[in-house]
Amino acid sequence: MNSPKILCIICLLASIAALAQVTLPIPRNIQKTFDKNTRSTTGEPGKAYWQNRAEYDINAELNPATLFLKGNEKISYINNSPDTLREIVFKLYPNLFKKGAMAMVKIVPEDLNDGMTIEKILSGTKEIGNYRIDGTNMIVPIQPLAPKQTLDLSISFHYTLNKSPNLRTGQIDANSAFVAYFFPRITVYDDIDGWNLHPYIGTQEFYNDFCHFKAAITVPKDFVVWATGDLKNAKDVLQNKYFDRLQLAEKSDVLSFIIDSADIAEGNVTTDNANNTWQFEADNVTDFVFATSNHYMWQSASIIVDSTTNRRTRTDAVFNPIHKDYYDVLQYNRETVKDMSFRFPKWPFPYPHITVFDGLDQMEYPMMVNDNPLEKFDAITTTDHEVFHTMFPFYMGINETKYGWMDEGWATIGEWLISPMIDSTIADDYGMKRYNDAAGNEEDLPITTISTQLNGNAFFLNSYVKPGLGYLYVKDYLGDELFTKALHFYISQWQGKHPMPFDFFNCMNTGSGKNLNWFWKKWFLDSGYPNLSISNVKKTEKKYNITIENKGSKPVPIDLTITFSDSTIQKEHRSIGVWENGNKYTTISFITKKKPVKIVLGSLYAADVDKADNVWVGK
Repeated sequence: MNSPKILCIICLLASIAALAQVTLPIPRNIQKTFDKNTRSTTGEPGKAYWQNRAEYDINAELNPATLFLKGNEKISYINNSPDTLREIVFKLYPNLFKKGAMAMVKIVPEDLNDGMTIEKILSGTKEIGNYRIDGTNMIVPIQPLAPKQTLDLSISFHYTLNKSPNLRTGQIDANSAFVAYFFPRITVYDDIDGWNLHPYIGTQEFYNDFCHFKAAITVPKDFVVWATGDLKNAKDVLQNKYFDRLQLAEKSDVLSFIIDSADIAEGNVTTDNANNTWQFEADNVTDFVFATSNHYMWQSASIIVDSTTNRRTRTDAVFNPIHKDYYDVLQYNRETVKDMSFRFPKWPFPYPHITVFDGLDQMEYPMMVNDNPLEKFDAITTTDHEVFHTMFPFYMGINETKYGWMDEGWATIGEWLISPMIDSTIADDYGMKRYNDAAGNEEDLPITTISTQLNGNAFFLNSYVKPGLGYLYVKDYLGDELFTKALHFYISQWQGKHPMPFDFFNCMNTGSGKNLNWFWKKWFLDSGYPNLSISNVKKTEKKYNITIENKGSKPVPIDLTITFSDSTIQKEHRSIGVWENGNKYTTISFITKKKPVKIVLGSLYAADVDKADNVWVGK
């Protein structure tokens, strides 16, 4: 008997057995959530899952000339956790600009200030004075709040908005501002970490509970306000013709101006009061932001996002007339919303409007986007990237602070897929060179490394391109229909809640009916790098056999471009499934009577650290 053959069979059986037993290493704190039944190994929320919630009633007044913002809020906070709370932790995000505060972004000296001033905190009618502020965290002691009890708080506050517009919030020009993170908000208390105590240092993003917001924003005459939520008193703050245009845009597919340059010149857009208060309301969202200007144009149109109910979403572009690139942004916004609803991820856009605002940055918020003016390619890719964030992290409630890849990775694949839907000439290679250059180096850490432990290129790679590729490879492996089924299972289970990484992995396994742990482990949890090569090309009587070697440890798809002697080209594609058994080699065979003269391995999204061995030239 041939002993080498027996050895090969034994090795094959061992690899298959090992594959069947692939389990994901679970951190101890995550294992406790399964033990407590707040989360489940099938991916669904456990029977004991809970999350806290608040209702905010906010009044804020902004002086655009001085950037002074003062406000007060009433908060009704319900403790749905099984724990008795003896303190409430708030986030004071404007304290990023407080002198002496920790920051991982550059803050210009003129933006350094005293941070947010808390004038008064009331619990009922009793003032709380012994709170403490540590950077962007404020810890407020309270009387014990038992499970299912509600706490009512009132807070008065003020601060000066920063002038630098590229820090997610701030002044844009002398009479325009994008105002985010402007009110004290209770941070998340969850089943994994308890209170979210991670300070905001300007790099990692945000983690907020789903809440109900009522907000009244007061600004001077001629200043229009755009914000999260529905404008409840449009007729009281807009002159009649602009109110009528807004009502029409809510129902019309036609791209039109609510405010154009002539209207700005005329200067009679808002109600003729010294100050106007714009009232908004939004339910089940994780944040509230607003923007204001007295010289921005407003384009709008709506689109059906749910063919079953004919529900519409209004899409807006709000911008300075001098930024000519912005004239096409409404179309990009509208196309993104349509493609998200019907092509990827094929989930009806969940909110009543999405406004892309000319704010000189690139950042997402519930129902709002803060984008800078860009030329066509970047305008399309940036618009669809930021609008795609509507699903992740806002509809899904992701903890961006710890798991940046769970939202940025989705926005990246959304950008890759939707941009060519908007313009078929686009081939978006966002992040690919940086990953191919850095993969396997010291800075290339496993994707599931907590985002708070990363910065620089390591943060970028783990948040954007690597998870985007992981999602793309699974989509290719499962096929569009099964991938969509699995993704919809994940969305349906966790929309309006707070999924963590293993909820996603387990949901995709359950939703697809396939155990994908072999891939989750290799791509998301393990170190390593992608490196394929053409190992051998062999001709038999009727066909060619091309052997591909996986010289790295990451499973990536195979794309071959075969050029024949008559200059014709043949493409061959194999998904990551060819590496499912842990094999290092796979063979692609094809029948042909023509002579191959050149074979090239690789494609735009097939990551590879060494492409020198990706070309075969026939003799």
